Parts: sequence; C-alpha cells; structure tokens
Amino acid sequence: MEATVPDERPSPEGPATFREVFANREYRAVFSASALSWIGDYIAKAAVTLLVYEETRSVALSAAAFAVSYLPWLVGGPLLATLAERHRYRQVMVACDLVRMVLMVGIAIPGMPVELVLALLFATTLANPPSQAAKSALLPLILTGDRLVVGLSINSSVGQAAQVVGYLAGAAIAAFDPTVALLVNAATFALSAVLVRSGVADRPPAMTAAHRSHLLRETAQGFQIVFGTPVLRAIAVLVFTAMLFSVVPEGLAAAWANEHAGGLDAGAAQAIIMAASPVGFIVGGLVVSRAFGPGRRLSLMRPLAVLSPLALVPALFDPPPLVVALLAAASGFAVAGMLPVANGLFVRALPTGFRARAFGVMATGIQVIQGLAVLVTGLLSERYPIPVVVGVWSAVGVLLMALAGLRWPSRSTVDAAIEAAEAANEAALRAGTAGPGPAGDDRRGRSGDADDDPVGGRPGGEAATSGTR
Repeated sequence: MEATVPDERPSPEGPATFREVFANREYRAVFSASALSWIGDYIAKAAVTLLVYEETRSVALSAAAFAVSYLPWLVGGPLLATLAERHRYRQVMVACDLVRMVLMVGIAIPGMPVELVLALLFATTLANPPSQAAKSALLPLILTGDRLVVGLSINSSVGQAAQVVGYLAGAAIAAFDPTVALLVNAATFALSAVLVRSGVADRPPAMTAAHRSHLLRETAQGFQIVFGTPVLRAIAVLVFTAMLFSVVPEGLAAAWANEHAGGLDAGAAQAIIMAASPVGFIVGGLVVSRAFGPGRRLSLMRPLAVLSPLALVPALFDPPPLVVALLAAASGFAVAGMLPVANGLFVRALPTGFRARAFGVMATGIQVIQGLAVLVTGLLSERYPIPVVVGVWSAVGVLLMALAGLRWPSRSTVDAAIEAAEAANEAALRAGTAGPGPAGDDRRGRSGDADDDPVGGRPGGEAATSGTR
C-alpha cells in the first residue's frame, strides 16, 4: 500500500523540497488563502490588544483581549469542526470565509454598540473551527509522502511570518484608525474565498449521509480516537504542553513592554517581543525541515519539546526587552522543530474518516490552552512581577515536558498504530465509505501529482495539529 503520509523513518531519498510542494496547484491556492487571512486576523488582534491596554492600563484586561478569540473553540470547537466531515471541504472553507467577511464589515460600521461588536466578534470566530478542520483534513489529500513535513513547515513558518507582519501593522494601524484594521481583515476573507473556490478541487464529503449518526456522537468519536489511542494521546499531550508555555511572551507583551521597557520606546518593545517568537518559529521550521532527514527530525522531537519552555526560564532575571525577545525566539525555534514531526505522526496514526473531527479536537485544545495560559499568567502578573511569573511558569513547563517525554510510547506501539490506521484506510477505500479516501489516491478525485509535480516521485501533505487562526 502506498504511504498516505510521510514516513518519518530514514529514507534514502532524503527530505522533500520546497519546489516539490509548491508545484502542486491546489496547495498553492490553500497556502495563499491562508497567508492572506492570517495577516488580516493578526492585524485586528494586535490593534485590539493594544487599545485595551491603553484604555484600561490593566495587564489582566489586555491579556483577556488577546485571549478572547480563543473562547469559541472552548464553547463549540469540536462540535463545529465535526460539521466539516459532513460537507465538502471546499464548500465549508468558502462559506466560512464569506460569513466572516460579512460579520467583520458589520463590526466596522461606525457607532456600533460595544455589546453588539463583542457579539459579532464572537460569531466571527465561531466560523474558525469548521474552516480550520476542513483545511487540515484537505491538505493530506492534496499532497502525499514526505512533503507532509516540508509542506507543514512551510505553512507553519508562513503563518508565523504573517503573525509578525500582522502584529507590526496592527500596532501601526491602531494608532491611526482601528476600523481600518477590521476592514483589512474583511478583505482578506474575501480574497481567501476566491482563491479556495477557484484553486481547489471539489471533493465529496468524508462522511456520507448514510454513515451519519448524531452530531454529538460524531463529535465524541473525535475525542475517543485522539485520547483513546495511545500514540495520538501522547502527541496531543506533547503539543498541548508546548502551547501552554510558548505563547505567554506574546500575550503579556503589551504590559511587559510598558512596565519593563529598558530604555526602549514601549511600542517598539512590544513589537519586538510579540514578533520574536514567530521569527524564531520561522527560522526553526525552515532549518530543521531542510537540514535534517526524517529519521533525525524524529529523534530531535522530544529534546526540542523540553527546550521550548526551558528557553524562557531566564526571564526570571528580568532581562531587557531585547533579551526577552531572544528567549522568545529560541522557544519558537524549538516548537517549530518539534511540531511538524508530531503532526506527521498524528496523521499517519489517524484513520482518514476521522481527520476533520480529530483535527477539531486538537485545534480546540491548542486554542483553549493558549487562551488560558495568557489569561492565567495575566492574572498572576497583577500580583507578581511579569519576569517572575514567566520564569516560574516556564520552569514548570520543563518538568511537564520531561514527564511527557518519559511517557512517550515505544516504537512498536507507534508502528502498530500506524499499521492499524493504514488498514482502516484501505478497508474504507475498498468499501467506498471514506469520502475522498486516503491521501495520495488519485482514484478519489484528487488533482494528481503527475500533472502538478514536474519533479515527481516523492510524496507529502499537511497535518493536523497546527494552524491556529
């Protein structure tokens, strides 16, 4: 059976190339759409976070403004993500983009009551779970093989680059007019819808009407497969723990810069701290994916996972903003080196018919954990110095990461989970019940790599646990 996702075991072929990934027309469309909408979202988030702090001078409220976009994932993330399994992925992505575009335009109308603005913001973010789940489930159908890790690293790195651009532009636009930031975000949703509609093939749903049960039951199945499968559960614990600590410098950046500017302009200090982790993530994703082969990336995963919180422990000594930025960049580098490998293993051990639901569970966990981390550390920073809070918080993270690494499943357990998932995919393909079928199967309506990939030969795709728009 052809591998449906990249094999993390050493391969004589070595890692896939960027050219091979970008040769696929559908990947280019999804990649471009994602980059545009990411930039728009980060512009809006940076502007709102800064405005709240300037209005209230409260670390807790500023952190809450940053964390509020994570709330819809807690309220209904997995349930909404399950909808993506029931409908065509392209249809779900386009519909969510158009809904968010309309709502963002409504928010930008002058004189809107604050309560209504908050309600519309909440409604806008409710469209994120199904859209993200559909995209995460679609990408392994577009690409095949070792392009999974490389394609995932590209997506992650560009997502972080969009974060840098969005944060910097958002801070500048907020000083001019926050309404402009909202309209920019609406425009990116419109462009994203056009790119997906015109550039992505219209595949059948992963779940046919005959195989539907109750939406709540289907959602519960997503939780069961993630937390009931030892390998998937171990990956979830590793990824969730990394997210619990790496996001803190960004969430506290506005208050940290204003209270510990170290001679820099507070706005410049905030921008440097907020942009540092994404920059480190970009560098880490590109360096690790290109400098090391699949086998070495796998062996580096657990050491990098421990390094991600360890890099932030020196914040205890109250370093100046530039040093804080370097620490945050080192943490981002470590997360970027670990995450694509974890994603690749997640996809390989996950039956195709559960992809959108499992991705919804993972994305919800990431969003909720990041939001809680920023909110809790913000509340703690009302009583204790921010450097102490971040340093102690990160030291706890080192212990948790070490424990997660010690409980990592054996190689035989990992191989057994992958073989079981491949057998389930093959059985579903023969029965015709898994919608588009496993990634790489051109019989199920995929745009074949034979046409899109002039280099040919080496498979790839994208996976599941990253992308937190």
